Amino acid sequence: MSLRLHRRLRALLAALALGLAAPAAALDADPSEPCAPHPFDGGRFTVCVVDLAKHDLRLFWTDETGTPFARPARLPKEIEGRPLLFAMNAGMYDRELAPIGLYVEDGVELKRLNTRDGPGNFHMLPNGVFYVAGGRAGVMTTQDFLAATPDAEIATQSGPMLVIDGRLHPRFLPGSDSLRIRNGVGVRPDGRVLFAISDEAVTFHHFARLFRDALGTPNALYLDGSVSALYAPHLERSDGFRPLGPMIAAFPRGEG
Repeated sequence: MSLRLHRRLRALLAALALGLAAPAAALDADPSEPCAPHPFDGGRFTVCVVDLAKHDLRLFWTDETGTPFARPARLPKEIEGRPLLFAMNAGMYDRELAPIGLYVEDGVELKRLNTRDGPGNFHMLPNGVFYVAGGRAGVMTTQDFLAATPDAEIATQSGPMLVIDGRLHPRFLPGSDSLRIRNGVGVRPDGRVLFAISDEAVTFHHFARLFRDALGTPNALYLDGSVSALYAPHLERSDGFRPLGPMIAAFPRGEG
């Protein structure tokens, strides 16, 4: 058996196991109100459930003048009459609020895949990519994405990976004293996309276990920490005390 086939089989088995283990409560969100509190193992989190048959995911970085949106509250409140349901930051960025890794918006690659070594969480390998291609969402390690090269409608690169084929990132320690507000994204075997943000400071290990053990995502990606923000009108929530780079937003899918 080839290494690539072996990895795919391992990912499939992990996905099936996690899909059976995940509580259904995480998937019960009203499509018009996709975000809800989701406690896990003594921590407080908010989880937003996206069904691509019902929701349209968009990435935002700059407005028509080339100025970064910077804050979720500045994003368009509707598209073609469809209201903004929620938004959160969507990956790491530099001092100019530009993405530091792959960034694809409306099918156009604005930043190339970043495979360089470097410091910080982005370069805590393996890092990865969240993408939507052909109406299906996925999370892949950067190397797997590079090999597969899906024709993405949207894509954002960040790091580190939280969960890789059902396993936590090897550098996460249960007893770590690194506590941050964190947000991330994972995709379930049934195709639903789960965005989560911690409502209190947590470790990488705790946050990754939320995705693996509570949300049932065999692969999940860290989006950022400390600056993590959620805009969710139905929760009367509008975070964003620091300027942000790329952001991702969900809208109801239009008819036809």
